[in-house]
Amino acid sequence: MAAFTAKDVQALREKTGCGMMDCKKALTASDGDMEKAVEFLREKGLAAAEKKAGRIAAEGIVYATVENGVGVVVEVNSETDFVAKNEKFVEFVADVAKTVIACNPADVEALGECKIPGTEQTVVEALREKILTIGENMKIRRFARMEGDLVTYIHGGGRIGVMVKFEASPEVAGKDEFVAMGKDVAMQIAAISPEFLSKESIPADRVEKEKEILKVQAMNEGKPANIAEKMVMGRLNKFYKETCLLEQPFVKDGDISVAKYIENTAKALGGSIKAVDFVRFEKGEGLEKKSDNFADEVASMVK
Repeated sequence: MAAFTAKDVQALREKTGCGMMDCKKALTASDGDMEKAVEFLREKGLAAAEKKAGRIAAEGIVYATVENGVGVVVEVNSETDFVAKNEKFVEFVADVAKTVIACNPADVEALGECKIPGTEQTVVEALREKILTIGENMKIRRFARMEGDLVTYIHGGGRIGVMVKFEASPEVAGKDEFVAMGKDVAMQIAAISPEFLSKESIPADRVEKEKEILKVQAMNEGKPANIAEKMVMGRLNKFYKETCLLEQPFVKDGDISVAKYIENTAKALGGSIKAVDFVRFEKGEGLEKKSDNFADEVASMVK
């Protein structure tokens, strides 16, 4: 048994940036010799992968799929849009989605320890391999997994991914018209980006805050308090139409709401359909993006 302590593992982690298990393996293989352990990690290419992992990854793709009533939307980031179009990268993202479906991990960290279906390789091992072979930092940012009557939609070659969950009666769920309706709803979500499913799903404190803002707006317009109260209700309906999927005017027919469109489809198919949840991921939203300014870079070099 190699002679090394937890402090040695920590020291190797700090020196190389590699994961705990990789550092343990390296020290075991090197009989506790720190320099040999560093060489071991470099030879395996692990230290190089960790070095790349410090770079900003805000490009990439959002991918969505459904298999046997289980669906997933996943975002995997890369440093450049060019790599996001790489066939190997796209295959890896599809493998990540399959793993989420098969393993139902609690979070991204747990996903990393899952083996990709049909292989003996974990997701984190496959990710590290792709970082080394493609030469860019990559990161699995997030995923959402649902079960039920699901429809997915990918917009702009992976810029936006949407998954919608419905509760549909058995005679309806398998029909092409149901899938077409689901795609329409998913496209609406991609285009309009609603915050909530319905009025009922908005947190009470958010509604109260909106009422306060609308009341102050009305009173600032010179309206007395009692009139302002009535105006709030009318303006609140506008807020619902802007933020709630089911309240929004349907993009393909502005005369009806999304809720009415779903209801009409169910009636035409002779069954029942209810939208119960959705998720929308947009690539890189909220992430800091790398900004290259060649002129500034040259100027800084000649100072």
